[in-house]
Amino acid sequence: MIMSKAEIDRWVSQVIKPEQIERYLVNGHDFIDDSFIQETLLKNKNPDKSRIREIIAKSLELQRLEPEETAALLNCEDEELWEEMYKAGGQIKEKVYGRRIVFFAPLYISNYCVNSCVYCGFRSENDKSIRKQLTMEEVAAEVRALVSKGHKRLIVVFGEHPLSDVHFIAKTLETVYSTKEGRGEIRRCNVNAAPMSIEDLEILRDVGIGTFQVFQETYHHETYKKLHPRGIKANYGWRLYALHRAMEAGVDDVGIGALFGLYDPKFEVMGLLMHTIDLEKRFGGVGPHTISFPRLEPASNTPFTRKSKYLVDDKTFKKLVTVIRLSVPYTGMILTARETPEVRRDIIPVGVTQIDAGSNIGIGAYSTDTVDYDRQQFILGDNRSLDEVIREMAESGRITSFCTADYRCGRTGNYFMDIAKKGKIHHLCMPNAILTFKEYLLDYASEETKKVGEKLIQKELEALPSEALRNTVKEMLTRIEKGERDLFL
Repeated sequence: MIMSKAEIDRWVSQVIKPEQIERYLVNGHDFIDDSFIQETLLKNKNPDKSRIREIIAKSLELQRLEPEETAALLNCEDEELWEEMYKAGGQIKEKVYGRRIVFFAPLYISNYCVNSCVYCGFRSENDKSIRKQLTMEEVAAEVRALVSKGHKRLIVVFGEHPLSDVHFIAKTLETVYSTKEGRGEIRRCNVNAAPMSIEDLEILRDVGIGTFQVFQETYHHETYKKLHPRGIKANYGWRLYALHRAMEAGVDDVGIGALFGLYDPKFEVMGLLMHTIDLEKRFGGVGPHTISFPRLEPASNTPFTRKSKYLVDDKTFKKLVTVIRLSVPYTGMILTARETPEVRRDIIPVGVTQIDAGSNIGIGAYSTDTVDYDRQQFILGDNRSLDEVIREMAESGRITSFCTADYRCGRTGNYFMDIAKKGKIHHLCMPNAILTFKEYLLDYASEETKKVGEKLIQKELEALPSEALRNTVKEMLTRIEKGERDLFL
């Protein structure tokens, strides 16, 4: 369904509700003050060692940093201090989340899009893009293909287009949750879609959305305007406050992100922090459930992806991720298969909590087992199977988790953030990680992965904090071995 400019403008005017932007403004301004960010970065140039170490110590106490502190970390040029920061990032992650890594898969539903984002393969002007939107039967086929590999958690992704309205998204969620394959099913379905009104988000809340994810891409106002000339995405404010509206609608797990490579990456890290601060200020200390930090990747017929002057190299990327970990120590952090295996091995230890694996971002590509770059938003860097990545994680001492108990037990929003800030979330989540990992080993794993995985389970059982908990988890593992599934604390 190709739309004319007039049709797009008409639809955008119907979707965007200016009053649902204005209600959050302060004296007519949003919370991203470009001048303040630039000045803060400038004022915190050349920080001395003692100050950096004081900031690291604050992060290790699981306290969110202030803009001046994050700016100082970003401006650090001492490689010895960076090594200390890398180490602290890993310590913070383990203190809050333990040795587990949450796994998910992206499922792209539609690449119809009204936007003109110059860096995106989905942009409306890309005449090389083969447009496709899945039917519910095709959605079910994709889900069965994913479940047959062992997946339990998805992020469903939609182009920003009238075809992907809230009712279509709600129907997609219903289809995902109702589709079974053998002993498997999808137990949590997060959504990456166009910003919506509070009223539409209430519909998704009632269907059972997991995390609602909207990335600002770039927080710099002028750059945002240049890179998003047309479409619903052209409205900076509607996008910036998408997750405020979600929180108001009762969708209390939200995910923010910036696309590194569009503007000065230090500015974008500061933008992510300011976004976190504003959410926490307005919603009783509850900020983003996750922060994502994708890098600009090549896309079919999209030359901007290769010529941007803000492309981020691997060494700088590691530093940026580390600063995010230290700045918001209690929030989940997502590193996707955009990155190569080598980069992921280097970045995960500094504080990543979630990754995808066995990913295919073509529309309808899981069930057909195909790769078609002209149906994709960008090109992936890590094409390994789910089993390969799980085995590698186990060999490094990290246990795979498909756990969704927090979501289904109501441990979201304020409840989740409270225990995360206290460094206690892993006390609940590690036992559930062991149980979901056992399911994977029994139902889907290769023999090689089973051997590594069973040893890791025994090690993690012994590390549980009490004999009573250990016995409870052992009893539940026995029940899983006898055929029960979906057991959790």
